[in-house]
Amino acid sequence: MAKNAKINDLAGLSLLGSGETVKPVRQLETFPNHSRRDYTVTLSTEEFTCVCPMTGQPDFAKIKIQYIPNKKIVESKSLKLYLWSFRNEGVFHEHVTNIILDDLVAALAPRWCKVTAQFAVRGGIAITVDAEYKK
Repeated sequence: MAKNAKINDLAGLSLLGSGETVKPVRQLETFPNHSRRDYTVTLSTEEFTCVCPMTGQPDFAKIKIQYIPNKKIVESKSLKLYLWSFRNEGVFHEHVTNIILDDLVAALAPRWCKVTAQFAVRGGIAITVDAEYKK
């Protein structure tokens, strides 16, 4: 890869490599996709939390994000801080899964994207939500 391409890849990334104390932020940063072929990027975490909008009790989930990039790729540290921003937000499982998908689609304009949120059992019921975008 040419030196200029590497520099251009880093343009606009403010969260990656920052020596400052990081805080949750509802901002997804991206860098350019250099490939024209279809390939799938999979990102996952077992540390997602939000709170029940009625009781304020914490909800824990495994989040899996899969997408086929178009022109942009999501930068993983910004995704971590983005997901962290839901920690104290009261939101239903179905809504937060679709919010995440909508925000990824807005930031990436991917060819395809799917978000799966597998929430831990609460009140005897486990909820898994799949939200999918097709271009």
